[in-house]
Order: sequence, then structure tokens, then C-alpha cells
Amino acid sequence: MNNPARKALPPVHKGRSAMKYICLGYLEPGKFEGMTEDERHRTLDECFEHNDHLRASGHLVSEVALQPPETALTLYWKNGKVVTTDGPYAETKEQLGGIQILEARDLNHAVQLVSQQPGFKFGLGPIEIRPLADLSEMIKESERRRGKDTSGAGLAS
Repeated sequence: MNNPARKALPPVHKGRSAMKYICLGYLEPGKFEGMTEDERHRTLDECFEHNDHLRASGHLVSEVALQPPETALTLYWKNGKVVTTDGPYAETKEQLGGIQILEARDLNHAVQLVSQQPGFKFGLGPIEIRPLADLSEMIKESERRRGKDTSGAGLAS
């Protein structure tokens, strides 16, 4: 599986400015199931090898796969109560299949990392990339407004 054509990824160095990006991998229904067993095995093996490569270079922060959309439950707030419906929130042709959080220098670097994903190259579906929002300052402001100690030292009585 070692693909000599795969570009070497420079490791993420601590201290260097890096952004985190969420990558939402969508699957076209029936595409994976329509592959032969050998094609599915090759695709999965190459995807897992690529993820190992991303992890080893410090770019893969986290990854999760999702169960099919029919297992989803969507919650709404209606008339002061929680209301649920079976299935995903959005009705789309593609199904959200998995999520990765990558660390990259910038959006172009994130695109470079994702574009090497074998599942993407095999045409299983599109991948959406979005920068993660840093809420740390908003959380600190909220804690200050709510009278919480944000210094970590605690307040002396």
C-alpha cells in the first residue's frame, strides 16, 4: 500500500501557527455498496493508510465515522418542548459519512491534505472543509459576566 507518489507531508510543529479544519465526508448512496468486495477492501485499506500518514505527521487531530442517516434523530425546540423526528436534519442526495478534524497551516494546506484522500479520489462523494471557530474568548467573556473565575487560581475568601 505504500504509495511512492503520495507527497510527503511536513509534520505540524508545536509552536507554529496552525488552524484546525473540520472535514465533512459525504457518501453518494449506493456508491460504496456497488463496489466489488476487492474494490471496497482496497478503498478502505488506502483510506486507513492515508489517515495513518496524516496522524503520524500530526495533521489528523480526530476522526469519526457515522452510522447511516436512518439511524439519526433530529431535535427541535417547539412551543417550549423538545420535539424529535427520525432521520437527518437535511434531506440531501449525499449522506454524511464521517468527520475529520485536521490541523493545517491554512485553507490551501487543508485542501492539499484532503485532496489526497483515497475515498475522495475514488469518487465516493464530496468533502466539505470548514475552519473551526475558536470560542475561547467568548467563553471567557461569558464566564466573567457570570462571575466565574477564569484564571484557574480560584478566589480567596
